[in-house]
Amino acid sequence: MYKQLEQRGMSEPPVNVSTLKKMKDEHEPIACLTAYDASFALIVDRVGTDLVLVGDSLGMVIQGHDTTVPVTVDDIVYHTKVVARGLSRAFLVADMPFMSYSSPDQALDNAVRLMQEGGAMMVKLEGGAGQLAVVEHLAQHDIPVCAHIGLKPQSVHKIGGFKVQGRDPDTARRMVDDASALEAAGADILLVECVPNEVGKAVTNNITAPVIGIGAGPDVDGQILVLYDVLGITQGPLPRFVQNFMLESDSAMEACGRFVQAVRDRSYPSAEHCFS
Repeated sequence: MYKQLEQRGMSEPPVNVSTLKKMKDEHEPIACLTAYDASFALIVDRVGTDLVLVGDSLGMVIQGHDTTVPVTVDDIVYHTKVVARGLSRAFLVADMPFMSYSSPDQALDNAVRLMQEGGAMMVKLEGGAGQLAVVEHLAQHDIPVCAHIGLKPQSVHKIGGFKVQGRDPDTARRMVDDASALEAAGADILLVECVPNEVGKAVTNNITAPVIGIGAGPDVDGQILVLYDVLGITQGPLPRFVQNFMLESDSAMEACGRFVQAVRDRSYPSAEHCFS
C-alpha cells in the first residue's frame, strides 16, 4: 500500500478529503495556498501546505487581467498539470472558470478534463443555491467539489466590484442556508470569501464539511491566500485580509512556511485582516 509514497520518500499519505474532514473534527487549522507552476508548487508542498488551489486568480496575477473572467478551461488545465508535478503531499484543487459550469452536463465534462488532463483531485465552483443541481450532478459522478460562496470574483461585473458580502442580516442568513444546501447536495468543502467574522463563524458551525476562509475571519476551519500576495509580489492596493509574509523572511520558502505556521497557531488572521 502507498508504494508511490515510498518512491517519493514520504512518511505519511497525501492529504485527501478524509484528512481535511478529520482536521476539522479535531480543530486542527487547515493551511491552503494557491500555486500556478511546478517550482512554487514544490515550495508550498514542502512547507506543509495542506491544500493547493490552482485558482482562476491566475488571470490577474499571471495573465495581467483586471478580473478572473477571461480565464479559460484550457488555462486551468495547463496550470493544474504543471502544479501537480510539484506536489507530493498537498491536496490539489482546480478552479472551474467563468461559464464553464452553466449546466450540469457542461460542468461534468469540464470537471473530468480538470481531473484527467490536469490531475486535479477536486474542482471548485462559485455560487450558492443556484448551483445545487450542478454540485449534485458532479457528486453523483464521484467528482469531489468545493463550493465557493460570499464574494464571488467571477460575478464582479454583476455585483459592481470586489465588495464585502453578508453585512446585512438577510444576506448573511441566506449565505448560511446556502452553505447547508450545498453540503446536502454533495459539496465536500466550502470556501467563504470576504465576509464579516460572524458570517464565517456561522457557516462553519452550521455544517460538517470543512470551511476554508479568505477574508472570512479567524473562526473558519482553514485559511487560504493567493501565493503572490503572501510573497509580496502583487502590486497596488491589496485586500484587507492580505498579509505579506516576505517582510521578515529571507526566501519564498521561509515566507510560505511562516504563513503555514501562522495558520496553525491561529496568529493569522488577526483583527486587522478581518471584516465586521
